[in-house]
Amino acid sequence: MGKILVADDELSMRQFLEILLKKEGHRVVCAEDGQEAWARFQAEPFDLVISDIKMPKMDGLDLLRKIKEQRPALAVIMVTAYASPEDAIAAMKAGAYDYLTKPFKLEEIKSVIHNALELTEGQAPAEAPAGIFCNLVGHSAKMVQIYHLVRQVGPTRTNVLISGESGTGKELVARAIHHHSSRSGKPFVTINCSAIPENLMESELFGHVKGAFTGAVANKKGLFEIAHEGTVFLDEIGDLSPLIQVKLLRVIQEREFMRVGETQTINVDVRIISATNKNLEQEVILGKFREDLFYRLNVVHLHLPPLRERREDIPLLAQYFLEKYSKELGKNVRSISSYVLDTLMNYNFPGNVRELENIIERSVALEGSNIILPESLLLSEHKKETVLKGLPPVHLTPGGMDLEKELNQLEKEVLQQALQMSNGVIKKAAELLQLSFRSMRWKIQKHGLRDFVQEMKE
Repeated sequence: MGKILVADDELSMRQFLEILLKKEGHRVVCAEDGQEAWARFQAEPFDLVISDIKMPKMDGLDLLRKIKEQRPALAVIMVTAYASPEDAIAAMKAGAYDYLTKPFKLEEIKSVIHNALELTEGQAPAEAPAGIFCNLVGHSAKMVQIYHLVRQVGPTRTNVLISGESGTGKELVARAIHHHSSRSGKPFVTINCSAIPENLMESELFGHVKGAFTGAVANKKGLFEIAHEGTVFLDEIGDLSPLIQVKLLRVIQEREFMRVGETQTINVDVRIISATNKNLEQEVILGKFREDLFYRLNVVHLHLPPLRERREDIPLLAQYFLEKYSKELGKNVRSISSYVLDTLMNYNFPGNVRELENIIERSVALEGSNIILPESLLLSEHKKETVLKGLPPVHLTPGGMDLEKELNQLEKEVLQQALQMSNGVIKKAAELLQLSFRSMRWKIQKHGLRDFVQEMKE
């Protein structure tokens, strides 16, 4: 049972919701306008907010935005007697859990409230330091926000567009949305729009009948038909041809399609989640993507950040993949050396999470001990860049040089930089330079670098 704030300027609606909610065992506080609701919200904690959109002094959308600024994870249900697509989209983009039109059915509002309160109760584990949510890994602020958006949009029927660079995990986010929806027990069908030849795409999506074209020896169901009552994930949506864009738009608008070679329409109920690494708005401007289709797909937009913008998640991801591939490959690799982690933290990962996963899998496969060491990492160019970064160039002049002296000075500078990078921890500095602890300690003494270390004990 929860404590619920109800904000509505209609007395009859406040009374109806108060009676209904109290019968269900909830505690209820009512407010007659947005301003009073905001004051109540600031004065005491709530588990759920139900708000009208059209209210005096402060409307429901402004109230929603203020609540989300203070408590982003709190579920807020918006209700209105003046439904419009613009208000629905604005509410969902502002973070509403759901959007209901008056008059609503008794069982409908009870179900939405029940699910919203269950979601609130279940948020802590997903945002806990473990940082794993539906196979998405990360505890950075950007990833926690993604988890929150997935929970919000999952229970709705809204189409979602996921953008982000290749390898950021767009399909995992799509699967998480499907998992949090009422369609979770139905099919989740993935279609890579860039992998299917244009002349086969229509048949793959919508199916065909026997004899429709050369090679069509039997009737075939399309992927949309297979996904009926479930979710279709259209990956690389920006690569669809203009012809298929038109046919997809019809499916979204009319909820029906025709198999290739057939005149009878087939009704279909699917939710569409699409993904792209292109700038679709730019593609619309260039005339490569239909504007009307873009707006149908982009009702709610989720952007996945590249790994270089959430570096704090790298250690958690690396350990996650380490445990995964140690088990799959039958290896006993249990940890990652501090130098390897430092190297990964300083790498830009052009291939994002997918590249990190490949690096860890390869390292586990090559490692002969129970810890991933630098020689198994195979990032030689990056290691050189990391170790030698900032060192002055050495040039041979016509007058010659004292090579031993220059090498001695270079060694001292490399040692000093390694100690600075490792915050004075000898063990980490030794790993960085692939030296033993004893050798590193001797070199520190040789070059008089005691001031750069925390301690000289083994």
